[in-house]
Amino acid sequence: MEHLLGLLKIHVCRGVNLAIRDVRSSDPYVVIRMGKYKLKTRVVKRNLNPEWNDELTISIADPSLSIKLMVYDKDKFSFDDKMGDAEIRIASFLDALRMRLDDVPSGTVITRVKPSQDNCLAKESCIVWRDGKVVQDMVLRLRNVEQGEVELQLEWIDIPGSRGL
Repeated sequence: MEHLLGLLKIHVCRGVNLAIRDVRSSDPYVVIRMGKYKLKTRVVKRNLNPEWNDELTISIADPSLSIKLMVYDKDKFSFDDKMGDAEIRIASFLDALRMRLDDVPSGTVITRVKPSQDNCLAKESCIVWRDGKVVQDMVLRLRNVEQGEVELQLEWIDIPGSRGL
């Protein structure tokens, strides 16, 4: 049995200006991988700015692993086309969680993560204390593709009895 630290809820909000992989559009979906876990969103037909609004929850046992995000175009008669990828490191998110901020007002920015060579952020991402939870909104610029971004939100879920952070 692995020692779980907790659960990470990944709210895959939407894609923005995704690449065209079919004639004039694409049928995009997102696959999230971390270690041995693999989750995916639903497919949004014929849309380069899809609104997935899917919530995927992943168990975190090894916080040093990065989360890999891949966007694909669903095809009926051939392999699904790649539409770019991104990587999320959750170290700064976990650092913010460790601060145990129970007495700060909702909406307080705990820390800001700037876009850099080491991350796929398209713009600065704030880690915020919101309604008793640590939440991070981020816009990821997709790599290995001509264009496209994915907007998502991370939220931590403590598991009673887990070893926690």
